[in-house]
Amino acid sequence: MPKMKKLFSLPALAMALAAALPLGTAHAADGVKIGVLTDMSGLFSDISGQGSVTAVQMAIDDFGGKVLGQPIGLVYADTQNKADIGAGIARQWYETDNVDMITDISNSAVALAVVDIAASLKKIAIVVGAATSRISNDKCTPYSIHYAFDTISWANVTGKAILKDGGDSWFFLTTDYAFGLALEKDTAQIVKDAGGKVVGSVKTPLNTPDFSAFLLSAKSSGAKVIALANSGGDTINAVKQAEEFKITKDGKQRLAVLGGYITDMHSIGLKTAQGLLYTEGFYWDLNDETRAWSKRFFEKIGRMPTVTQAADYSSVLHYLKAVAAVG
Repeated sequence: MPKMKKLFSLPALAMALAAALPLGTAHAADGVKIGVLTDMSGLFSDISGQGSVTAVQMAIDDFGGKVLGQPIGLVYADTQNKADIGAGIARQWYETDNVDMITDISNSAVALAVVDIAASLKKIAIVVGAATSRISNDKCTPYSIHYAFDTISWANVTGKAILKDGGDSWFFLTTDYAFGLALEKDTAQIVKDAGGKVVGSVKTPLNTPDFSAFLLSAKSSGAKVIALANSGGDTINAVKQAEEFKITKDGKQRLAVLGGYITDMHSIGLKTAQGLLYTEGFYWDLNDETRAWSKRFFEKIGRMPTVTQAADYSSVLHYLKAVAAVG
């Protein structure tokens, strides 16, 4: 099992479950059912997707397949990265399909909708794949848990490291939805608190194929740091096109990948990724324990896990322990 620095502990999960008891135990006789709400086909599918479903099934299997003597069920669905679709699936799962807990939720707009539904129905939502800090701030509820990472943690780690290295003027390329907006906001605050300045920003649609105009605006700003407040396919496209247009060739500017994943780096390629700095909450080759667990994951899906997939495993295992503890 991979060790992770968790935002919430087993007691916190148990308290959330206790709050949900009036509805959460209604189907205890039929066992516990977990729903993985994820991106199966879009720009976050490598980060979460089928790998997240596999990780959750591994957690269920490692727990023994039962909790309190009853079977643990698993369902999953593709949100298509659309909040209305994700919300509709979540409501059906909670109200009709007897799903007790929804996890992964790999899109911030989807996650914000799901945590509202979970709270209204007194059901559990464990957000792993979405990073907007709003989930653990103004959108925090007694029924939702934000697990593994958020935009504040990314802003602090990557932002402060680049500031320390002399990157004191910033221009943001920001995905125009909940995740990107939160990542820019949280990172900009770190920059300003350190005495740096934000010279500008542009908003880009989710799943942008052509970053050329945005990158040229960033280039002309003269900012030392061109910060990519995006993730997945958008990060991959932006970095590759920055290399194509020689945006940082003169050495006066650098790219900052604020929401990157190891799968992004694989897609970008070693040559193009040289010099990039990004933050990971889990790395499969960190120690003997992560290597052993990741080897098991690899044998099932043919590639090593991302931080999101490792956190899906970890969070579900803790959820099941909490169910057993609450009884």
